[in-house]
Amino acid sequence: MNKLDGKTTIITGGAGGIGAAAAKLFAQNGANVMLVDLDESALREAATAAASDRVAVYAADVSDESQTRGYVDATVERFGGVDVLFANAGTEGTVSPIVEGRVEDFDRVLSINVRGVWLALRYAMPRIAERGGGSIMITSSVAGLVGFGGLGPYVASKHAVVGLSKTAALEGAASGIRVNSIHPGPIANRMMKSLEDQLAPEAPEQAKAGLEGMVPTGRYGTNEEIAKLALFLASEDSSYCTGATFVADGGFVAQ
Repeated sequence: MNKLDGKTTIITGGAGGIGAAAAKLFAQNGANVMLVDLDESALREAATAAASDRVAVYAADVSDESQTRGYVDATVERFGGVDVLFANAGTEGTVSPIVEGRVEDFDRVLSINVRGVWLALRYAMPRIAERGGGSIMITSSVAGLVGFGGLGPYVASKHAVVGLSKTAALEGAASGIRVNSIHPGPIANRMMKSLEDQLAPEAPEQAKAGLEGMVPTGRYGTNEEIAKLALFLASEDSSYCTGATFVADGGFVAQ
């Protein structure tokens, strides 16, 4: 039996590597999926790659309240309700020491990574409660557990969503809503390529080698590996898991 038969999932950051991989895996496991991202053409590419007529798309800025309400309402209208939320949208921002950072860069990262998650919780949790409960996964990062020089706004945002996850888990428990955070290490996708390019513009391949050397398993993870963790948390396989941090980082934070 498929793990998500009859369930409807919202995935924000749906055009990114992890979001697109999760869409495909969730659809393969019987879920209806609403993919949400800012870039509609990239969303449609992700939906096509999922190869399922159960995947729909909605272009929205996750940091905007009315657009967040819009994608949640559109999901209910299209599929009849919401059972699972994968609040996955995020941005890495600009690599810069705190003392050289710009307020506008800080605000942009926090608006997407924190306000976007808070808004998703604000509007999806009541819909999930209407279905008798469900599961919410929030994408944090290993940067939500430790610090990284040059990534102050990102680190702050990813620590913040851990607090939101734990609070939502407490508030949602009586309604049967489970909430957990996912903490990927370096993953082979656009975000890591952006960080490599910012850290060493003249030699990004050296930056990648250095980052891989920081991981005990000696490699980046894959989008599919994170999607599999999200599937576990979305499904009843994790029925007694809530308010927890789930790390998939090749041993990075064990050091």
